[in-house]
Amino acid sequence: MKFSTKIGSQTLVQLCLDKGIDHIVISPGSRNAPLSIGFAEHPKFKCFSIVDERCAAFFALGMAQQLKKPVAVVCTSGSALLNYYPAVAEAFYSDIPLVVISADRPVDYIDIGDGQTIRQQNVFENHILYSANCTEGEDFQIKNETEMNIALNTAIELNGPVHINIPFSEPLYQTTENQLVWPQNVKPRLIEKTLEEELAPFIEQWNNSQRKMILVGTLSPNSVEQRFVEQLAKDESVLVLTESTSNLHSENFISCIDQLITPLKDEDFKKLQPDILLTFGGMVVSKRIKAFLRNFPPKAHWHVDAKKAYDTFFVLKHHFKIPINNFFVEFLPKTNALKSDYQNHWLTVKHHRLQRHEMYEMEIPYSDFMVFSEIFTQLPQNVQLQLSNSATIRYAQLFEIHASAEVFCNRGTSGIDGSTSTAVGAGYASNIPTVFITGDLSFFYDSNALWNNYILKNFKIIVVNNGGGGIFRILPGEKDSEFFDTYFETKHNLSAKQLSEMYGFKYETVGKEEALKESVKNFFNEKTGPALLEIFTPSTVNDKVLLDYFKFIS
Repeated sequence: MKFSTKIGSQTLVQLCLDKGIDHIVISPGSRNAPLSIGFAEHPKFKCFSIVDERCAAFFALGMAQQLKKPVAVVCTSGSALLNYYPAVAEAFYSDIPLVVISADRPVDYIDIGDGQTIRQQNVFENHILYSANCTEGEDFQIKNETEMNIALNTAIELNGPVHINIPFSEPLYQTTENQLVWPQNVKPRLIEKTLEEELAPFIEQWNNSQRKMILVGTLSPNSVEQRFVEQLAKDESVLVLTESTSNLHSENFISCIDQLITPLKDEDFKKLQPDILLTFGGMVVSKRIKAFLRNFPPKAHWHVDAKKAYDTFFVLKHHFKIPINNFFVEFLPKTNALKSDYQNHWLTVKHHRLQRHEMYEMEIPYSDFMVFSEIFTQLPQNVQLQLSNSATIRYAQLFEIHASAEVFCNRGTSGIDGSTSTAVGAGYASNIPTVFITGDLSFFYDSNALWNNYILKNFKIIVVNNGGGGIFRILPGEKDSEFFDTYFETKHNLSAKQLSEMYGFKYETVGKEEALKESVKNFFNEKTGPALLEIFTPSTVNDKVLLDYFKFIS
């Protein structure tokens, strides 16, 4: 086995191995040669080569999302590092442990006009949990070792991105068969958190409130024990609102929030207004629920999360710094299920909405709405469902998705920039059939995501191509102008066919109602390899169909 002769490389490689960080995504370059050699030559690491650094970082993020442990990305010096930033920001807000490792030029070469040289130290300052700025030379070994330990442990302990920057002087490619350093592995501190506050005042408030709303944001599947789900579902005074990315299911929960609340009037909102709002999970998709809770605020908003709490509705009263299951273990046994019409009233509204929803599906023209309806109706069970942002994730909130599906979307920053790369990485790591649904702009934006050798045969992509950024037609504003077409909707005539052929995807297309159902069915039954179904829809009817939907279901 070969080692780089660089002490910094050997130190970091050994510490990653000691801490179980064994998935390494490497982008090509010379300055990072000591790191590439160190990781790739070691048989205990699983290394991946991805040229585009932005795609590489999102690919690593997708793997970390599924593996639930840190994944490292390694790049050369210069602007290569900056391409990691979108994924770093996503990891920061989505609590995903991404370890960024950048090679750097020696400090004397910074800002003197040398090539591939930028100010790399602390470059992610606003969106990073820790930045380890290492220094070249044996005299700094203890300092570097300490910095690396802190960074790697922070990623493990706090579930988020960290950055390790290591300068290397030339020569860069020298190797040795001898291990030159044995760094001390300071083990991460994984402390089981318990409630710090006296629960009695909160229990009293809860037990005296007839209207309690629980709003669940983004959660990994199986994050909440089933016994707690069942207890909450049986309490008539509790209304639980979830989203497709919540991965939490019960017939007594409201899973399509916008479907429920969009048609409501002020008098209805007053009936829905909770006394207590309890939130947990990550970011919430629905803009309408945010607007409702800001305009009709609860008397108290409590958030449960071991790490952070956002004052999304401007009335946050308390942050329980504990994992949700630990909280429920302490909290729920002390609560009383109250007699109340709160849950039952809104479940009645929900069932009315679902009946009207089914009626509307039968009469709409060929459109995005019809396409998403068909996709979610035929979606196979026991798949990983990856969703892109913008229109895709919003349409997903209007349909019931089978409880066996594991649903994910990059909702930390809600960007379209790395959705495909994340899905590819997640599909590889999970090894279960993965379906990625995306819009045309999101797909073409991240088309380099398919430029790698790690796409499994059970990976499928559905591109809903309405010829531009269709979501902008749904938003308020003037839509009948060349200005709108060019700078908002960004109309185009692109197809995914050539990309599919170049990257070895079986390509199918459909563009009319008569063929839609059969095409989707055949696509999901395809077993021979990665496949892409491109569904073309008209751009001019989608906004009217969606807006009329909310009127119809009221």
